[in-house]
Amino acid sequence: MSSPSFADLGVPTDLTRVLDAAGITSPTPIQAATLPDSLAGRDVLGRGRTGSGKTYAFLLPLVARLAASGRTARSGKPRSLVLAPTRELVAQIQESLAPLAKVHGFTMQTVFGGVGQGPQVAGLKRGADIVLACPGRLEDLIKQGHCRLDDIEVTILDEADHMADLGFLPAVRRLLDATPRDGQRLLFSATLDNAIDVLVKRYLSQPVTHQADSAQSPVVQMDHHVLRMPREHRVPVLVDLTSAPGRTVVFTRTKHGAKALARQLNKSGVPSVELHGNLSQNARTRNMDAFHSGKATTLVATDIAARGIHVDDVSLVVHADPPAEHKAYLHRSGRTARAGAAGTVITLMTPEQERDVRDLTRAAGIKPTITRVDALGHPVLSQLAPGERVLVPGGIVVEAPRPATGSTGGGGNGGAGGGGGGRNRNRRRSGSGSGAGAQGGPRGQGGQGGSRQGGKPGSKPAAKQGAKPAARRGGGRPAGGGSHNAASFSAGVR
Repeated sequence: MSSPSFADLGVPTDLTRVLDAAGITSPTPIQAATLPDSLAGRDVLGRGRTGSGKTYAFLLPLVARLAASGRTARSGKPRSLVLAPTRELVAQIQESLAPLAKVHGFTMQTVFGGVGQGPQVAGLKRGADIVLACPGRLEDLIKQGHCRLDDIEVTILDEADHMADLGFLPAVRRLLDATPRDGQRLLFSATLDNAIDVLVKRYLSQPVTHQADSAQSPVVQMDHHVLRMPREHRVPVLVDLTSAPGRTVVFTRTKHGAKALARQLNKSGVPSVELHGNLSQNARTRNMDAFHSGKATTLVATDIAARGIHVDDVSLVVHADPPAEHKAYLHRSGRTARAGAAGTVITLMTPEQERDVRDLTRAAGIKPTITRVDALGHPVLSQLAPGERVLVPGGIVVEAPRPATGSTGGGGNGGAGGGGGGRNRNRRRSGSGSGAGAQGGPRGQGGQGGSRQGGKPGSKPAAKQGAKPAARRGGGRPAGGGSHNAASFSAGVR
């Protein structure tokens, strides 16, 4: 029996054309389960694991319902509200929503902290059909009199469990109290625990519940591995894995650890950027733009990136520091093997972490392959991350754009962009030596290029390579990478 199409589920033709143009032709399980009810105007509670397609599951009915009502947005009174826990997730939802909203000429306004509120206030004043917001900044603007939620027709909570984890539920409740009780409400989450039950009972009216998969079910195309090694091998092993073809996301437990490891990888020749709570919004945007575009091939992040950050063709996720609990493991791992693609997840484990990692994977429902790595250049590294090792002297330096004389200024505060692909092939080959370099076949990598969405015309590039690109051959870890010991990126303050 063939799976239903978007049209079969009731998605309007004008929106299915947008999906077709983006190469999205078959609904995911969570979309197939929820769309008939959400398009019919019912309140929906949907659970789907990270990467399951929840974003389109709520954006399609959002746009369709607004189009059907035919109302017009008034100044300071948006027609719909999407709440998300992080500004990165808000930006990604905006990117997915933009072509759908354009079909009907709907206006959007993002609202989140870390940037000046002036443009957000101006956008609300002009009238926004759809507001995509983090709870804290939206509450601030409401208190200042810049926004009211009296006209909200559809309210959506995305990553509701993560908002609970971050302590946002009191603000979420206050915002929901300000929306009309007869409006449609959609709540999507990776898990449905007691905190979510409170929201459901209070704010959803006769909700239809759909659980497309188990909260702990591993993705079929995702391979899980644990590498047991001495602590001093961790950095050389990370250099080896991240210098293979393809995009890599490396997770650390602390902000200090992410910053230190990104610096270490760059010194070793792996173009890397960091993502954590100590960065300004503009710095986050610049770093994510560099990773999206392929200028940076590795993203070193804390759990801030474990949810909502979508980058195509991430073929490898590495837990440099094993997470504290199994939900974080699943969400971190979900940065790869998205939308049916394959992916590999590797956890680095020192002997003293063995019991914790065993308990962690058991709680996550994962049975990883465990390999003892007692020497650098172990063949398992080239099996897990095959391909020629590519090192760029100096890695990458991401800088704020400098406004040119007579130009309209830099684009560091632009929206989330698409594009990007695999690693730059015009790179300097590393010399031979006693490093972690390993040979192997090609690992899946995305295409080159991709235009950026966010910058203003005339802005200078936000990133520059550490050296002029040139051909190189795979090999060892450069001497410049040894200035920090392996423990330097696992200590620090969260």
